[in-house]
Amino acid sequence: MKKKIQTLRKEIIEAGRRAYKKGYVAANDGNISARITKDKILITPSGVSKGFMKPADLIIIDVKGKKIKGTKNPSSESYMHLQIYKDRPDVNSVCHFHPPFATAFAVAGIPLDKMILTEVVIALGTIPLVEYGTTGTTELYEKISSYIKNYDAFLLANHGALSVGNSVFNAYYKMETLEHAAMIQFLAHQLGNINILNEKQTAELIKMREKFGIRKDLGFNQIKESKD
Repeated sequence: MKKKIQTLRKEIIEAGRRAYKKGYVAANDGNISARITKDKILITPSGVSKGFMKPADLIIIDVKGKKIKGTKNPSSESYMHLQIYKDRPDVNSVCHFHPPFATAFAVAGIPLDKMILTEVVIALGTIPLVEYGTTGTTELYEKISSYIKNYDAFLLANHGALSVGNSVFNAYYKMETLEHAAMIQFLAHQLGNINILNEKQTAELIKMREKFGIRKDLGFNQIKESKD
């Protein structure tokens, strides 16, 4: 167990460093967590830049949010993380950042629900816009709860972006994919045209997800596969 926790600490710190370097977070923004066991998670501290964290900065909390180990205070979004783990047993890590392009879509109230990029369709499917909820409160997760079982990446209205995965880097890479998708859609819109994949093309990409161990329905609960 000790070795597992050490590994998770290193992975969270590296994910935070990458997020800061890419400009996904500013100042002390954002939070990252990882499931240690069914009743313990490791989470980033409040008030510390994600680009300059140290292993000792990370906090271990229980399923009720009580601090088990650590000298700092856990993220103010701990409740959101804990509820995600409760509702998604398959999730082992959660990332919440404010990447510029994705957050711009969130502020504009525009979901990334168009079938445009093949890699995004395979990795994430559609990316919904979660209604506004006050940060650091139960209200925020009340909004997320309607979507959490059907998606792995989300835009949070007037707030930022959220991604979940089976490991720290899996969740982090989904955030990279989300931001990349938002940037390309924004640029394509500036060029004056966005070509959208048709239903048959989308269905073919959904079938490919099985090869990568991804649930075919994840992110596509509203889309029906076309028949050959």
